[in-house]
Amino acid sequence: MTITTTTHLNFPGTARAALDFYQSVFGGDADATTYGQLGMPETAPDAQKVVFGRLTSPEGFDVMAYDVPGSTPAEAVSISGTRREQGMTITDQPFFLSVRGENLAEVARYWEGLSEGASVIEPLAASEWSPGFGMLTDRFGITWVLDVQATAEG
Repeated sequence: MTITTTTHLNFPGTARAALDFYQSVFGGDADATTYGQLGMPETAPDAQKVVFGRLTSPEGFDVMAYDVPGSTPAEAVSISGTRREQGMTITDQPFFLSVRGENLAEVARYWEGLSEGASVIEPLAASEWSPGFGMLTDRFGITWVLDVQATAEG
């Protein structure tokens, strides 16, 4: 038996914008189905919100997105209470989204895209465990950890 795990992100009415943004960063194919497309009356407040959204890229990035019914962007959860102190990550968030690449140039390209409008927690730079490590919370409130896979020594 084989299983696949895919991160499923919940948004307060910004799922389509988030998918479009992530597609601009990671490439790939995005699609979204609205509540209205599945039979909700078009005049209902949530009809244009995303009930099933997904972005998949050839490089392996895969994420799903959903708009929580009845929520609005103004009611969004506050930006992450995540910070770095003396080499430790202190957070109130239940998860981070991790992107790991094979080289710094690859990871830096994703970092540049995700950092547009983001709150940088730890700038992308060499660390004790990686040729490149950084953390940020994007403009949609998702906290990302980006790093370069360390090579095996000797």
